[in-house]
Amino acid sequence: MSREDAGGNSGPESPAYWLERSLAARQAGDFDNMLEFARQARKLDHQDPAAGLQLAECCLLCGQVSEAIRVLQDMEQAAGRNALLLQQIGERYTQCSQFACANRCYRRAVDLSPGDPSSVYNLAASCIALGQLEEAEILLSEVIRLTPDDYDAWQNRSTLRKQTPENNHVKELQYVLGHLGPDDPGRAPVCYALARELEDLGRFDESFAYLQQGATSRRQRMDYDVESDITTMELIRETFTPDLLNSGPAACESSRPVFILGMPRSGTTLVDRIVSAHSQAASLGEINTLAFALMRSVAESTGSASPAQSRTDLVRLSAQIDFSRLGNYYTGAIGQYGQDESRLVDKTPLNFLYLGLIRLAMPNARIIHLRRNPVDSCYAMYKTLFRMGYPFTYSLQDVGRYYIAYHRLMDHWRTAVPGSFLDVDYEQLVTHQEAESRRIIDWCGLEWEPACLDFHTSSSPAATASAAQVRQPMYSSSVNLWRNYGKQLAPFVAKLREHGIDID
Repeated sequence: MSREDAGGNSGPESPAYWLERSLAARQAGDFDNMLEFARQARKLDHQDPAAGLQLAECCLLCGQVSEAIRVLQDMEQAAGRNALLLQQIGERYTQCSQFACANRCYRRAVDLSPGDPSSVYNLAASCIALGQLEEAEILLSEVIRLTPDDYDAWQNRSTLRKQTPENNHVKELQYVLGHLGPDDPGRAPVCYALARELEDLGRFDESFAYLQQGATSRRQRMDYDVESDITTMELIRETFTPDLLNSGPAACESSRPVFILGMPRSGTTLVDRIVSAHSQAASLGEINTLAFALMRSVAESTGSASPAQSRTDLVRLSAQIDFSRLGNYYTGAIGQYGQDESRLVDKTPLNFLYLGLIRLAMPNARIIHLRRNPVDSCYAMYKTLFRMGYPFTYSLQDVGRYYIAYHRLMDHWRTAVPGSFLDVDYEQLVTHQEAESRRIIDWCGLEWEPACLDFHTSSSPAATASAAQVRQPMYSSSVNLWRNYGKQLAPFVAKLREHGIDID
């Protein structure tokens, strides 16, 4: 993620007047006026950065992605020597899955302000997404030189390659950690970096000790109760009954969407790369398009200024919307990312929460669910510093309870709408690459292409926690990795078994 700010002013004939009205409409769930007011602000002054940036955001919320990209292109051309504005434009490009455009903006920003660590950091992040990992490591080292207390840069650098005894940062990281106070928020990223590098070096006990420190430090700073997520998943099961899911209401007939979903770190990015290596498929990455389309559909269905005050409200109201409208909003939006392929991949992992809605709104969409050994899956989440999202991953107790609720929800979908999605086991995929890849491509309704076996050579972007791994050929070294921590994870494993979770 980039680091940026925005601003504005006021007055009835000024852009800020309309921007304020646009914001008010957004808060009221009035998507149409939100967008029209933002357009009016932009029309009054094409040179006002606040108007352009807000219009781009409103376009994204309303599924008008191509318009958002056009606005950003105009702003980029007019940005001149404004390095901060270029960073802001780059952030919006990233939200539109235009990673090469974001990279271009960040490069200009660095050229204009080479000593600005924020510009360098953002450029490094965009290089990671584009697979330019060696350059990203150099850039992150420069960020660390400019601002040694940018601990996110330390942590990100440790994830870009496998560390070796001859080339690692363990001593530097231990020195840094030793000079941080017990309550310093920098402890979390530094501990995660040490855990990652020590795991690469096979020093597993030390790795786990640092990981526990880092996760505990991160969890203590979060206002989160896993029970709220568990309750939401239980409500989804109760609301989306087999009768509702098989009621056959009018729906969008498009077969273009492909949803790849499952728990984070379960192999969703790997399958995304396999599918998008096909000449008739393209990846949109992890996008919020379905969530935005749902919010808009709920707002329009209820006609209420504040239709969903909580996630509980949203679940209940989502079962009453016009499903055809939801499908049309979603397919219309993904068609505006500039991709002509017949299959467009949305690999947002937590879309498993919306599987019932996908079925109702887009019955011809292809859905692929990734499964992984439960302990490997949970440990892989626990050892990843996501920062944005996935708050359940910073405590083994939380991640275990969340996983159990997820497991129940997926069992519900299998029973309620059998045959509506393809289960892919990560372990089978990495040990039987071609057979499983052929099965995946066939499920997507595509003819087999050998290029799908060479997914790692693709230059297409990957902006996920697996960005570095998917630039490598298929490997199986992550299978049963948790067993290196068998002693430390024993209580966690016992808890999963108590709830009927098969770990073998």
